[in-house]
Amino acid sequence: MSDQAMTGADALVSTLAECGVTACFANPGTSEMNLVTALDRETRIKSVLCLFEGVATGAADGFSRVSGCPAMTLLHLGAGYMNGGANIHNARRAHTPMVNVIGDHASYHVRYDAPLTSNILGLAGPNSTWIKSVKDAASAGELAAEAFQASFCGARGPVSLILPADAAWNEGGVVHTPSIRPDRRKVSSESINGAAEAVKSAKKPMILINGDALSETGLAEAARLQAAGIRVMTDTFVWKQARGAGRFVPDRMQYFAEMAMEDLEGTDLMLIAGTQEPVAFFAYPGKPSLLVPDGCETLNLGGYEIDVTDCLTRLSDALGAIEKAAFAERLVPDKPKGDLKPNTLGSSLCRHLPAGAQVSDDGVTASLPAFMATQTAEPHDWMMLTGGAIGQGLPLAVGAAVANPDAKTICLTGDGSAMYTNQALWTMARENLNIVTIVVVNHSYRILNIELKRTGAGNPGPAAQNMLNIGTPEIDWVSLAQGQGVRAENAKTAEEFDDALARAMAEDGPSLIAAHMPG
Repeated sequence: MSDQAMTGADALVSTLAECGVTACFANPGTSEMNLVTALDRETRIKSVLCLFEGVATGAADGFSRVSGCPAMTLLHLGAGYMNGGANIHNARRAHTPMVNVIGDHASYHVRYDAPLTSNILGLAGPNSTWIKSVKDAASAGELAAEAFQASFCGARGPVSLILPADAAWNEGGVVHTPSIRPDRRKVSSESINGAAEAVKSAKKPMILINGDALSETGLAEAARLQAAGIRVMTDTFVWKQARGAGRFVPDRMQYFAEMAMEDLEGTDLMLIAGTQEPVAFFAYPGKPSLLVPDGCETLNLGGYEIDVTDCLTRLSDALGAIEKAAFAERLVPDKPKGDLKPNTLGSSLCRHLPAGAQVSDDGVTASLPAFMATQTAEPHDWMMLTGGAIGQGLPLAVGAAVANPDAKTICLTGDGSAMYTNQALWTMARENLNIVTIVVVNHSYRILNIELKRTGAGNPGPAAQNMLNIGTPEIDWVSLAQGQGVRAENAKTAEEFDDALARAMAEDGPSLIAAHMPG
């Protein structure tokens, strides 16, 4: 296609392909029809249809976490963006590069205030690390290249590019070559040396890490610091962590404030690398917000924008650290028996998780026991709910499986969480994705029952109890999954779950296990 005949939509899509984008998760509408046909012509980008925008944005997050390259989403005006907003929020908290392409009315049509007209810049701006609107077809390719590069800048995260319908269909588009991706910032030698001196003077130092330090290579460097007497901890919820046999196992920041403060008691130096000072997820009466013990010095080596692995390597060198802390060994638990609980579920995962698996974790109250039980599983990656907006687990698994179709992807989710984005099951079946979904069925927003007591809101009456109970009527997860083309079965005991998981791991394509546990 010549430059003269190229539309703005073609220029935008082909520019993103030139930049390295290989996947688009889409829920298009009328304003995006020219982008749809442009994607038809651009064979380097795989288009994946999602039946809800929250699935599209969550899938783009999962794709980028696994592939290291942004995915494109295709969203229908401001309303479509808002439908996908919760998982864009989660992606921003994971510092995941992604390019959200939002269609808009033709520029001359906006003044008529049609029903779907909205202030897209105002709606999308707060959750975007960069946002611009295309003025005409000639600038579409240039802004697409700028958007791609912007997703890697600073702390990284979702960007938004708005394409009015006339800029999409008009000719005059030009494909732009990609700019060089910005590297993560290196921590200064002065800061490294200052941290090493502070460690030498401390009695009980620790370092809180996130970002690229949670790769297998980064954790190996963290193991040097642990062997040198520095306690290594991760944030409570991380974007992706290498785990299992042959990997170093850092401690994890406790979720509840009082438990975190008890765990950190005596710490007199807290280094921060690739994250921020730890804070409580919520405020509670009489509980601290900042999770730093009294008298503890904090030394921030840099936030989400830094090359954390390089920082740990140079800090270890400055301390003369040679030895490494012990790595996890492969241990296979016995087949669990009796009641099905989060820890027995985790034991089965440890038994059957194949090497190279990737876990999308949105299991809320079931997550921690399962996470702890899989510490000695085969090597795998574990992706968490970084932004706290439930409904991420199923979509994130979709994107992860598209990015790495040969790996077995496991989605661990709760019944309340999964109902936010159960449309992802349809996409799993349509794309025949290699995903095992485990839905913990307790017919309750169990975490909210816990939080109700902790916030001191009082004893729940019938109205309050009814708002936390999702068991009336009970959700039939097997029928819901099968109705969308996914194999599914119930498991009500530890033995039944272990057998069902073994079958699911041995089969290709998507499957679902409804793991029934007491509320």
